Amino acid sequence: MTRFVDHRFTNLYRATIGVDFLTKELTIDKTSVILQIWDTAGTERFHSLGTSLYRGAHCCLLVFDVTSLASFTALEGWKKEFLVQAGPSDPTGFPFIVIGNKVDLENREVPPKKAKQWCSAMGAEYYECSAKEDIDVDRTFHSAARAALLYLRSNSAENGKDVQITQKQPDKTSNEKCQC
Repeated sequence: MTRFVDHRFTNLYRATIGVDFLTKELTIDKTSVILQIWDTAGTERFHSLGTSLYRGAHCCLLVFDVTSLASFTALEGWKKEFLVQAGPSDPTGFPFIVIGNKVDLENREVPPKKAKQWCSAMGAEYYECSAKEDIDVDRTFHSAARAALLYLRSNSAENGKDVQITQKQPDKTSNEKCQC
């Protein structure tokens, strides 16, 4: 997230306390969008925040460490947790982007084929990245933004196409002063 938004990486690990939040403005398919990126860091003790953080999301990025089979195995639980707490109107069509991070490291435990198979079975896009070496980070977030925009346009009244606001015309025979 920091590599994408601020174009920097640090080896100094700072644990996410609850949630980190960054924004970035992009142009996707000639549409200006502002991404609100929330990093919940998978911390169990902050699960209670999930509903308020996930509600209204248009895409979910599930990130795992390719050098940790345990982080990959946890993805299914995180996906289910997200769907329960976010409550999207179309759970089967909700866009998930899965990111295998730390591809710059040698001690890989999750083969790309295994990750791709899992993603294919759940209908998610899969990308491999390295935040440290800046490998495919921008491409991944742009893909997520595009998926979110598509989901928003096809599943949400927020896009303006499904909402019509009209002004009530005053009834000339009524003494009503309010025209709303």
